Amino acid sequence: MTIRVLVADDQAVVRVGFAAIIDEEPDLTVVGQAGDGAEVLRTVADRRPDVVLMDIRMPGMDGLEATRELAAVAPSTRVLVLTTFRRDEYVFGALRAGASGFLLKDCDPQDLLDAIRTVAEGDGMLAPAVTRQLIDAFVTGSVGARPRPDERLGLLTNREIDVLRNVARGLNNTEIAAVLGIGTATVKTHVNAIFGKLGLRDRVQATIFAYDMGLATPRGAT
Repeated sequence: MTIRVLVADDQAVVRVGFAAIIDEEPDLTVVGQAGDGAEVLRTVADRRPDVVLMDIRMPGMDGLEATRELAAVAPSTRVLVLTTFRRDEYVFGALRAGASGFLLKDCDPQDLLDAIRTVAEGDGMLAPAVTRQLIDAFVTGSVGARPRPDERLGLLTNREIDVLRNVARGLNNTEIAAVLGIGTATVKTHVNAIFGKLGLRDRVQATIFAYDMGLATPRGAT
């Protein structure tokens, strides 16, 4: 099945460059381009892409606001944020807005293509540099220092909480099954139940939730 991609960036030359890279792949196709958040929403409604490659800084409605809107009106469309900026608020803002992945624009083209495929399959993806930044921020207490009360946590069973903790550790379903001594299919069922009960899109969002709830602590944190 061909993965349909929308490229959103306020610079036309950047859009064309990304589109050329993506269209070279037999399983990927660019179905539209957008120069700002409002155009993203219109184009998504018209073209129904599987993945939006989203710039953050765009005029008018920026990428963060567009991502929040898409999470509400087009939940089946995944957002992969691509930016030159490494600042914490962009990373956390994008993830909390509903993005499924975050890459820097200086990434290798193959990493970009792999990330598009990953988020299209329903998984989350963070660039290694962004992952380190995220963990460092939790360790230093600049984000997630205190658990946030959230009544949704009470919807989870004890086993689902165990699974969520291990998702936040970065383990895949097979690894979680080995840790908890249950079947991989059972883990998948629990993961899907967690997403449904908490209203989350993927493992990245589940990880953010787990840290917010104090269910996970980065290695090295005190």
